[in-house]
Amino acid sequence: MHMPLETVGRPLCSILVKVEGKKKYSENHARMLSLLKEPLSIAMSNALEHREILKLKELLVDDNRFLHRQLLQISGEQIIGADYGLKKVLNMVRQVAAHDSPVLLLGETGVGKDVIANAIHYSSSRSNGPFVSVNCGAIPDSLIDSELFGHEKGAFTGALFQKRGRFERANKGTIFLDEIGELPLQAQVRLLRVLQSKEIERVGGTKTISLDIRIIAATNRNLQEMVTTKQFREDLWFRLDVFPIWIPPLRERKSDIPALLQHFINLKSRELKLPRIPVLAQGAIDPLMKYDWPGNIRELANVVERALITNDDGPLDFKNVQLRGVNLTNTEQNKNPDGLNKVISAHIQQVLAKTNGKVHGPGGAAELLEINPNTLRNRMDKLGIAYGKK
Repeated sequence: MHMPLETVGRPLCSILVKVEGKKKYSENHARMLSLLKEPLSIAMSNALEHREILKLKELLVDDNRFLHRQLLQISGEQIIGADYGLKKVLNMVRQVAAHDSPVLLLGETGVGKDVIANAIHYSSSRSNGPFVSVNCGAIPDSLIDSELFGHEKGAFTGALFQKRGRFERANKGTIFLDEIGELPLQAQVRLLRVLQSKEIERVGGTKTISLDIRIIAATNRNLQEMVTTKQFREDLWFRLDVFPIWIPPLRERKSDIPALLQHFINLKSRELKLPRIPVLAQGAIDPLMKYDWPGNIRELANVVERALITNDDGPLDFKNVQLRGVNLTNTEQNKNPDGLNKVISAHIQQVLAKTNGKVHGPGGAAELLEINPNTLRNRMDKLGIAYGKK
């Protein structure tokens, strides 16, 4: 005997009752089985709805956990220089925030592209949606597709469960693709599809997933040159280069250094759990204004932290702080770009000697210098420092 179960015209499942032999069932048996149709349909409907609720609850917990990590990374960040060095940038942010157009943030490493991306998102109509940040240069090539687009259970060895990628997590919000120039060509093709159709497919899946997202990309590399050398897809570059925003390096906005300095003193004092916020020694800011800051705002934050660690309860100064082999009190050296290049070159070679020539990976020169491996290689090319494929 076969009895389909349904609720409000929606098929649920079927009940099949079987016995050996022929003509074993009577009309009475069928009537008795039919009495179970309504309670079994209700029970099955409730079970399916409960399973759906559990699934949604797991997704919510997963999203909350993920977004909590994101918020920890961006909390406490604010834009210093909105009235001075970054005034033009903030005007452009206000212009583009109200629209869903892709934005391409350009600038050297450490200028604060992630902070500007946050400003665009939280000034837009998507501010109540998720803001998902991805460092494209930090994800291994073999995992980039799974990390961005997700995967189905069993899609590859080790895929023990279904995973939603960063694009799905950013639905109804904004995804920030930092270091977009590091994205491998295979992933660039899939990203192009997202920009064109706002659709993705998980790795190992066939279902098309529609998305409502805004894309903000950032790079410290010259994408136009990368297009010429076939390292970056021209069609993808055209799609991303709708509204480029150049973020000036710190050496071009030195008027912001006093405010940035006080901001990092307050922030780092809290992080280091210092009993009090130290005051600046007289003239302490002078050498900071004369240094060219090749590491930009990130380097300034590190300088403040090192000074706070070595400060012995007195007024804060930077006399004992060494930057890439340059003493901040040596103003004449800071004024000489050629001399600075020589010092930087010597420092890089010294670090390479420690790593036996290793540039990339754990324990490599890039890790010790706290910069992207490709950025280090570019710097070494300009300085004429030879290196292998390490």
